[in-house]
Amino acid sequence: MRTITKQALIPALTVISLLASGCSSGRGAGPDTGTGESVEPGAGATAAQAAEGHDAADVTAGKGGSGGQRLAVGAAPASSGPAGAAAVARPSGDGRPQYKSAVRVASYDRRSGRAVVVSPAKHLPSPSPSSSASTAPSPTPSASVPAKNSAVAVGDVIASAPAPGAPSGVLAKVTAVRGTTAKGTEVNTAPATLDALLGKGKADGKVPVDPAAVSVEPLVKGVKVSWAKNGERRFGPHGATLPLGSLRLDVGASVATAEDAPASAAASVAGFVQLSPKVEFAYDGSRAHATPSPAPANHTAPGGAFIGLSGDWSSQWRFKGQAAASTASGKPMRMPFAKLHADPVIQVGPVPVVVNLDLTCYLAVEADGRVSVDIKQDLKGDFRVGGSYSWAGGWKPVSESGMHSTPVQAAVTASGQAKATLGTEASVGLYGAVGVSADLAPYLRGEASAAATGSSDGKGSVTADWKAFGGLDLSGSLQAQLTIFGTPLFQKRIPLGTLHREWKLASGRFSSATSQPPAG
Repeated sequence: MRTITKQALIPALTVISLLASGCSSGRGAGPDTGTGESVEPGAGATAAQAAEGHDAADVTAGKGGSGGQRLAVGAAPASSGPAGAAAVARPSGDGRPQYKSAVRVASYDRRSGRAVVVSPAKHLPSPSPSSSASTAPSPTPSASVPAKNSAVAVGDVIASAPAPGAPSGVLAKVTAVRGTTAKGTEVNTAPATLDALLGKGKADGKVPVDPAAVSVEPLVKGVKVSWAKNGERRFGPHGATLPLGSLRLDVGASVATAEDAPASAAASVAGFVQLSPKVEFAYDGSRAHATPSPAPANHTAPGGAFIGLSGDWSSQWRFKGQAAASTASGKPMRMPFAKLHADPVIQVGPVPVVVNLDLTCYLAVEADGRVSVDIKQDLKGDFRVGGSYSWAGGWKPVSESGMHSTPVQAAVTASGQAKATLGTEASVGLYGAVGVSADLAPYLRGEASAAATGSSDGKGSVTADWKAFGGLDLSGSLQAQLTIFGTPLFQKRIPLGTLHREWKLASGRFSSATSQPPAG
């Protein structure tokens, strides 16, 4: 068994935790979220740690940072009512937003920023003929005086769960109240940032993603999906029971085979990928600092923040045959086989934070058609990718992986090389803005080199040394949209850096005798 130890690729000052994988059920590590799943403690120590420069243990114990209300982080409670449950707050000068009673976003137009907001506690007046039957803009009241019975006022910041017209949620500031109708208060909005809602609060937590809420779009025939969550289990192929909180995809695909290869050397890749994803979120607004130029002098930023994806990973797969696969440019043949999407809502205090999660599972093969391989391995472990912010250091990438590989079988014949990858591309965002992208690419690789010898009596031999390897590449980048936390804008993508590990699964030597007629 080979082990890859976790390697953090960021400075210690800005280490911030955020994950998106694994099932917390049964661990007893954190408070109940009300959904049967627990939220693991300590993850949020990261934002305070980055802001204050404390060790993770000190922050987890409550020694890091100062001031600021602790905001609970957990899965948003399930709602049987209409979509669009929202929190509304009016920012205040002391960094402690004034929250209002619950409202709902009835509709939203992302292109124009127009929204209709409903306050369940208020009885709205009957609509006038012009306001109910026409789509023309309603008369605009004074920018400083809200319309009578309106659910919100100019300056309010709205954070909404997915709503009609906004499948990725809404985070916006009210710029104008256009009028009140039977449908609700019609407003104009502009983009907002989370610091306006979270203020000086502190929050941290890891929230498991409900696998039943993940939509899966198979891209090739033969993809099988199975999952298990608290209170309900589906079984994987051949009756295999999945760990709770897991999502599994099984796939088998043929690969282009060398033209002169025998039928017995048909190339293929088959196996499964199993994930238990979690979203991790951390925020520390207890320290507000003036941001550096070119931000406005009176603008403040939180002391620390973190958003990311982590997961428990398990896969078992086999690469066999005499493959001949490459593109015209010499790059590996790439075959996406499934797309996954989810918009989990995590509750940060009174604020619903919508996390957008996209995964694309793919196969990639690179082979010269000369070598025949039969390699199979089990791979288990975890990974973490994300963005960590500290006021002192700005945004930094987080890229870690710990994998344990067990070779099941490995053999390579002939001379040449071949490589197959069973990988996952992931992106994590907030309210429809991508913040972190990553490519987790475990692979199998085989190579062999041959040497021939001969003598004057016509006898000879061919000897070949072969090796089989397992490996992992983890790469990605941070996007400028991470400034949704209220942090200063960075001008270009920040690479995560490539985490590369490789280990030998097996090696050997084979030889064969040859005989030729003597010369002359």
